[in-house]
Amino acid sequence: MKTKDRILLKSLALFNQDGERSITTNHIASALNMSPGNLYYHFRSKEEIIYEIFLMYERSMLNALTVPSDRVITYTDKMGYFEAIFNQLWEYRFLHRDLGHLLEESPRLRASYRQFAGKVMAQAYLVYNALRKAEFIKASEQDVQAMIVNIWIITTSWASFVVSSGFFGEEVVLSQRLLRRGIYQIICLEAPYLQGEALEKLPDLLKQYGDDSAKTV
Repeated sequence: MKTKDRILLKSLALFNQDGERSITTNHIASALNMSPGNLYYHFRSKEEIIYEIFLMYERSMLNALTVPSDRVITYTDKMGYFEAIFNQLWEYRFLHRDLGHLLEESPRLRASYRQFAGKVMAQAYLVYNALRKAEFIKASEQDVQAMIVNIWIITTSWASFVVSSGFFGEEVVLSQRLLRRGIYQIICLEAPYLQGEALEKLPDLLKQYGDDSAKTV
């Protein structure tokens, strides 16, 4: 593995574990048993490291939302999108846990993130258009657009909600199980528009992704 890639992967692990604000380039260099000078040869600042990690996240997320070009979209594809998206959110969880701070600190990241949001929502529209054609959902153009925006809000703010809202109890530590609970929220959002196989499997999905430990409103 190239040194640059080792730095990015170790930085990602440290940011996820301890939070970006707690980690310096010296911490990263020490964890890799390299000198700070060697690290600076590849990245001039922590901001550069964070930006490169964001680009990794962007590529992974957009790849996860690819629509099949040689066949009709399936129910397995539909559920695969949810799993893939929340797996990416877990793998890069520090980005959304510390998003406000990161965007405030880096104008370049802020500009790129806005472009990323547009790309993701455009790709999500292609996914939902394919789901409409395959008759998994029945929704108007306006409903689809609104659903995509609401799904974006859920996915990008869910990590922060889990740890700050008290909805899952006091002093909650973000876990993969709680992060994936966001899939349940998206399923509920989609429920009024489901039809066919997707509607038939809705009760099982609600049981699979629901969580009795959450407070009732």
